[in-house]
Amino acid sequence: MAAGLLLWRASTKKPLAFITSHLFPKLPSPALFSTLCRKTKHLHSTPTTTPHLPPPAAKKVPFTATAHGATWQDPYRWMSDVTDPDFISYVDAENSYADAFMRDTGELQRILYSEMVSKMPSDVTTPPERWGPWLYYQCIPEGKEYPILCRKSAVENKNWLSTVFASFKGGFGAEQVLLNWNEIAEKNGKFCYITYRGYVHVGTCRVSPDHNFLAYTLDTKGNEQFQLQIKDLRNNSISSPRAEGVVSLAWAHDSCTLFYTLCDQNQRPHRLMRTEVGAHSGNDDFILTENDTRYCLDITSTKDGKFVTVNSNSRTTSEERTFAVYVLNATNPQSELQRFCKRVSGVQYFLEHHSGFFYVLTNAPTSEGKNFSGDGYYLAACRDDDAQSANLKNIIMAGDGICLEDMDIFNGHLILFVNKEGSPSICSIDMPIDFDPEREMEIDDFNPWYFPLPSNMCTVTPGSNHDFGSTVYRAVLSSPVTPDLIVDYDMSRRTFSIVQQEDVRNISTDELNHDKDNKKLLEMTHEKETNVPDNGSSVWKDFSEKYVCEEKEVVSHDGVKIPLTVLFSRSAYTKGQSPGLLHGYGAYGETLDKSWCSDRLSLLDRGWVFAFADVRGGAGADPSWHKSGSGLNKLNSIHDFVSCGKYLINEGLIHKYRLGAHGVSAGGLLVGSAVNMYPELFRAAVLKVPFLDVLTTLLDPSLPLTTLDYEEFGNPQNRDFFKYIRSYSPYDNIPHGVCCPSMLVSASFNDSRVGVWEAAKWVAKIRDSACERCSCEVILQTNITGGHFREGGRFARCRETAFDYAFLIKVMAPTQDLQK
Repeated sequence: MAAGLLLWRASTKKPLAFITSHLFPKLPSPALFSTLCRKTKHLHSTPTTTPHLPPPAAKKVPFTATAHGATWQDPYRWMSDVTDPDFISYVDAENSYADAFMRDTGELQRILYSEMVSKMPSDVTTPPERWGPWLYYQCIPEGKEYPILCRKSAVENKNWLSTVFASFKGGFGAEQVLLNWNEIAEKNGKFCYITYRGYVHVGTCRVSPDHNFLAYTLDTKGNEQFQLQIKDLRNNSISSPRAEGVVSLAWAHDSCTLFYTLCDQNQRPHRLMRTEVGAHSGNDDFILTENDTRYCLDITSTKDGKFVTVNSNSRTTSEERTFAVYVLNATNPQSELQRFCKRVSGVQYFLEHHSGFFYVLTNAPTSEGKNFSGDGYYLAACRDDDAQSANLKNIIMAGDGICLEDMDIFNGHLILFVNKEGSPSICSIDMPIDFDPEREMEIDDFNPWYFPLPSNMCTVTPGSNHDFGSTVYRAVLSSPVTPDLIVDYDMSRRTFSIVQQEDVRNISTDELNHDKDNKKLLEMTHEKETNVPDNGSSVWKDFSEKYVCEEKEVVSHDGVKIPLTVLFSRSAYTKGQSPGLLHGYGAYGETLDKSWCSDRLSLLDRGWVFAFADVRGGAGADPSWHKSGSGLNKLNSIHDFVSCGKYLINEGLIHKYRLGAHGVSAGGLLVGSAVNMYPELFRAAVLKVPFLDVLTTLLDPSLPLTTLDYEEFGNPQNRDFFKYIRSYSPYDNIPHGVCCPSMLVSASFNDSRVGVWEAAKWVAKIRDSACERCSCEVILQTNITGGHFREGGRFARCRETAFDYAFLIKVMAPTQDLQK
């Protein structure tokens, strides 16, 4: 599916017996950090010899903001100038304060970090995936932070799977390194301890159709100003950076012509360019500019490589998105763009190509008499020699209770991603499709094969699946209790095979069911698939005997039921006494990540509860779930989150004084607003690169991504949106004189999605507004060199998570006399 561009405000060794016998280490706190206010009358703290350090006091500069006749004071507005020496000094002071606050957790951080690293394999290699004459795969060598993209030559073999595994073991061809993230990081990093640490983010990576060139975009500063580079895979030479601010890439069929999009000063991809391999970048051709600041340009190649599609679309994935779609003949890259459809409010088109037809996933209004609600998509088609939306013929309607969400296409099969009454599934349909345009047809009319999936709250992530001629579809399956499974689905034979499962080490198996090595047959998610053959590899392991994962339904303020996923250890959890961490996001129609994460085990084995609230504004059974938590409905997201927190306490799932909240980016808005409204509900909060100064940011269209966010949150230049956003914007609603939760607020200096000043202003205002003693337990940690995605390496992620967990354990240490 030619998905639209999505940019939003979106990783000393002790024996386990010793660790689990100290589930809640009593951490000493410096007297200055101890509190005697009413929030801590249920919490025990002990003074220590840690040096006293008062929290930083940010300077105030009078500033009066005005909009729609309303005025308000913002004495920390000066922080938006990140070059101000006073701001840099303030950030440094906050980092020093955070270090002092966390100094007594140093040993705990080392234990947590060691636990996390010990559960990871020393090196990782993904099973290769065939594309044309090559087998592509990634590996992370022992001791390295980042992956390496590699390939080996494939050989013809009647048994393709045997070929794959033989190559996986090093049996065919010499390994060729295409891209080494580690070398890039070391080249651009700095020496730290015993190794070089640097930031590296590869945004887009595209191999040419003839497999001779690799085009990729690279960010080594964290500001997401990606540079375009092209590597000749025949001699490993890399061209000098061709352009900066590049987002999406698409090769023409000749493997010499590359299309790319460029950003404007606000990081909006607005210009389509064409370049030739080996040509001087100054000679790149301009193709198209999108002048409307509400829309982005996004490009992609159809799976068969015959066309390049150009979408001019808004940023969100809601049904409010509008498109102008063009197609370009990839076999004639000098040809002109052909308009497929004009931009129509509320209408979306995603194009693929197969045997002379464009197959289109769309939510366009159907002809009279067709049964379509307008929520979700249906599949239509038209001939490629007369490609216009007006010529589309409906093929597959979703049907009652079913929502089509995405598609992929192969020479012999069509893949449909389906949500059936809230349960995701995938099916394949044989191609070409024999359809009757006069008859309304549904998926089951085409004898689909629904892919077998684990039944335990499985998430599905597509593999690369580049090879148009393949009959095998690869997916990664995961759940909170199931380490990632890489599964190959043979669509022709309708069989499946588990190719690899993530190796998780050093987990106690005392409580596991050892029958068949804790492996289970893959269960079916569709009632019709009861006799699916397999090749004997359909076994997988999970940790459901050790960790409980349950789905709950929470009634929100308006009676709507909110899905809540709860995860805890069978042995370490104590009902009504354990602390809990509630995760939420609730924006852009995005799914809250609940896939397997071995880092969580460090808290689960200490008796913690993890909970995931799928609040409105995020992904749901259909697009209406997103709409009901965005724009003038955003407060629903916040109330949903609060309702889930209250449910955890009222049902006795966690101790009533040990609820923590966790939000990242736009999830920080969710958590920040909830904390403002119900400060006594939460004992602690972790906010990562949080979007907190919502009103000020949305009132400034010169900031990156602001105008693109108007669809998600509304434009405060409109009075109704202004009043609504002002009512929940976290920075503008910090209550005065009340006890606030302990908070760890993390920011990145080079973050271009959420300004570093948002977290700094929030913390400064908390110190000025909240209870003086409570605000001493609010710390700001700023990564001076990273961006929105932090440092990104696997060991760096463990260090960061160990810091976060140590903070939570410290501030939620148990009392000596718990209030039941």
